[in-house]
Amino acid sequence: MNLSPKQQPTSTDEPRMDWCRLICDKRFGLEDYHDNRGGTRSDFQRDFDRLVFSSPFRRLQNKTQVFPLPGSVFVHNRLTHSMEVASVGRSMANEIASALREKYAGLPQERPLESIGEIVSAACLAHDLGNPPFGHSGETAISTFFSEGAGADLQRELPDARWDDLVHFEGNANAFRLLTHQFHGRRNGGFAMTYSMLASIVKYPFSSTLAGSRNKFGFFDSEREAFRRIATELGMICHRDDKAGMSYARHPLVYIVEAADDICYEVMDIEDAHKLKILSTGEVKGLFLGFFDDARRKRCEEIMSAITDPNEQIAYLRSGVIGALVARCAEAFVEHEDEIMRGNFKGQLLSCAPQRERDAYGRCNAVSWDKIYRASDVVNIELAGNRIITFLLEKLIHAVRNPQLNYSRLLLSQVPQQYDVHTPDLYGKIQAVLDHVSAMTDVYALDLFRRLNGHSLPAV
Repeated sequence: MNLSPKQQPTSTDEPRMDWCRLICDKRFGLEDYHDNRGGTRSDFQRDFDRLVFSSPFRRLQNKTQVFPLPGSVFVHNRLTHSMEVASVGRSMANEIASALREKYAGLPQERPLESIGEIVSAACLAHDLGNPPFGHSGETAISTFFSEGAGADLQRELPDARWDDLVHFEGNANAFRLLTHQFHGRRNGGFAMTYSMLASIVKYPFSSTLAGSRNKFGFFDSEREAFRRIATELGMICHRDDKAGMSYARHPLVYIVEAADDICYEVMDIEDAHKLKILSTGEVKGLFLGFFDDARRKRCEEIMSAITDPNEQIAYLRSGVIGALVARCAEAFVEHEDEIMRGNFKGQLLSCAPQRERDAYGRCNAVSWDKIYRASDVVNIELAGNRIITFLLEKLIHAVRNPQLNYSRLLLSQVPQQYDVHTPDLYGKIQAVLDHVSAMTDVYALDLFRRLNGHSLPAV
């Protein structure tokens, strides 16, 4: 990386975040307790391990990434995607840490930077925990249930800020809730994760009232105070905090998590499409070789000439593409670190890559939208998922609003105890339903849909 040793940040009157505050192992919900047992694992490593052994993480193995599950050809699900993102994110963060430790050598910021690989890898594992079944179409199904479906009638009964949470439903905000909310019968602080890890998953650090036409925001109104507490402790720059909404600058590590996610889903979706014969070997080779200069391309072709398995040829190219993009994103982070720390960096790390890589990534993205995301199997999953989620929301919301009815009692008796469907306020009841539905796997949601429609009965 082209960085002068001990390069100092320029001095301006603009607020600037500080790595010494941004890297914090204080645990949410356990602020007054600190375990001094030491050992070989840091608190950030404990975050990672806690996620791996959690039920929400295990459920990701049965949630759609893009292509239908299961099938004769194994493609990515949410769990394998999250594990790969964690691997890529850790590598990128470690490259960045190496360069920044040189920049801050001898300064207080040098030592905290050693932990960013651990924080990023844990955040990458957690970044999709709040996503509902059936891929991103599940988020759309939930939000449109309230904006244009049967749930639209509820608007007059809810404050604007809470209505915005529903019509802009976002898996990222739901992940933050899942990790921080004290569900019924559970401990305070949710998963009791470190402040830095929690901040690193909030890709859109503003409330739903500021989402505009995009279904993007970082925390529900119910978790607004939780996010404020974390952001204040970490010294994140506050852009706005009033009745109209709350907005902060991103925690710098969010850029790394975002880049790792973007790299993995784009590159791996194309590899999956090749395995499913949606894209030919020649098409994918052309796309992936476009990331390399002439000398590297020639070397790749020489190596592939000794490989007869087309899937292995694509896997070889895929690893090279990911390695190149990790290096370019790490360079971009270091180059723009001062802007990032001041909260005025615009765009994404990938958008700062050299022209060749940007153009190659753009071609991959265009092919994905043209041939992958519009493939009939993918669209059929979206259609089925929309119908299933809409039906479940109709039944469950009617039940929580009318718990005295016989059918409601029967249905609510099957909802896990941690979801407080009997809370007195309407917003809380709806959130309990959304917590339940978004936690479902594809298989469970389909099975419940069939049972409620009388199309499936227990074996007798």
